[in-house]
Amino acid sequence: MLVELGVALLVVAAVPYLLFGVVYAWFRPSGSPIEKAPYEPTVSIVLPTYNEAGIVERKLADVAALDYPSEKLELVVVDASDDRTPDIVASYFEGVEDAPTVRVIREESRKGLAVALNEGYAAASNEIIVKTDCDSTVAPDALREAMANFADPAVGGVTGRTGEVLGGSEVESDYRGIQGHIQTLESHLDSTFIFHGPFSAFRRDLVVPVDSDSLADDSELALRIRRGGHRVVFDPAVRYSEAAHSGFRQRRTQKDRRAMGLIRLLTRQASALGRHGWYGRAVLPFNWLFMIVGPWLLALGLTVLTVGSLLSFGVAGAALPAALAAFVAVGSRDALGPLQPFYALFDTQVSLLHAGLALQFTSADGLWEPEAELREAFD
Repeated sequence: MLVELGVALLVVAAVPYLLFGVVYAWFRPSGSPIEKAPYEPTVSIVLPTYNEAGIVERKLADVAALDYPSEKLELVVVDASDDRTPDIVASYFEGVEDAPTVRVIREESRKGLAVALNEGYAAASNEIIVKTDCDSTVAPDALREAMANFADPAVGGVTGRTGEVLGGSEVESDYRGIQGHIQTLESHLDSTFIFHGPFSAFRRDLVVPVDSDSLADDSELALRIRRGGHRVVFDPAVRYSEAAHSGFRQRRTQKDRRAMGLIRLLTRQASALGRHGWYGRAVLPFNWLFMIVGPWLLALGLTVLTVGSLLSFGVAGAALPAALAAFVAVGSRDALGPLQPFYALFDTQVSLLHAGLALQFTSADGLWEPEAELREAFD
């Protein structure tokens, strides 16, 4: 009986993936859902920094390399560092022709990413706000590709895809590929849920403050803009790169933190379910199944199936947990070959489960410490 129950729970846990597969095969969406057109508004790039002295010059070079008129660019840096970061930023473009306007906002004390971004967004003066991270790189054509979506006045926000995962994590690379397919379908149905820190763009007149304790500030702002009546879309032509851990344990800190933010956002904005077109009727329910319900069903199903196998088959029943342990051990080393994407999904479900538990017993305030290993991969 327990074996059958465990199998049933695992089948139910697989429902989000099956639903996605069927709908994706039916629609076969690709590219941006927007009829893009050349569009060249003024842009404010908001960059939050905290002790980035070792990598900030590379990020500033990344901004300088953007294929966009410098007279239409403004760089707003919100800094809470106690190292040389603000001095490097202030002097980087001195004497450089065709440099963007640079403004550095110094925080008296570190208040968290959401507060820093609210300050940066309030200080931005241009038509479109682009938020990016210091430990990421953006493709030179990313701005032009993103702005072409804003030629449609119904679009309020645009995000992009990971072109490269720095650090060599095939697990994360596989998951980002799957995530890109999900977000493409979401955008063609209506709007996407997740917005990405390395590149998120919004119309300035639609920007509203996010919660001061937000752990998913980009996605929260996108959700609020969608609730206000504008589409927020994923355009795979907008590319960026960021670093990710390969090791199972090392990956937990980075992925669990992101998972905590998305779970908290979904639960706080539960009133959007069933509203705002297909966004509330399909996109948000799918993410609830994938991020909140599915991980618990997976954990419960594996537990019940393991107990049932041990009770039914004795020592032979231990083959199931042994197989699972081998799956994790091999998968975390990027060595599962064609099965690696399945491990990437499993790994994400582990993070979502751990994040759900952490939100029950810890108070996350968004004051994360920089990860030296990831910065080495970026540098």
